[in-house]
Amino acid sequence: MAQELSEKGLLRMEVEQLKKEARNPRAPISKTGKEIKDYVEAQAGNDPLLRGIPEDKNPFKEKGACRIS
Repeated sequence: MAQELSEKGLLRMEVEQLKKEARNPRAPISKTGKEIKDYVEAQAGNDPLLRGIPEDKNPFKEKGACRIS
């Protein structure tokens, strides 16, 4: 699609996208940072990277050793 548009058309699309982004409501980082921190701390108990995966639910657990007779 981008190949079919002229440079003017591409610039017009970029300006429209920038207008949309400028209309998005903004929040101060002091507020959003605290909200993100609280969310991460609340979800830490469910994070398998922090607490690990139970052995019985681990799909990557080795089933057994390879034995050659």
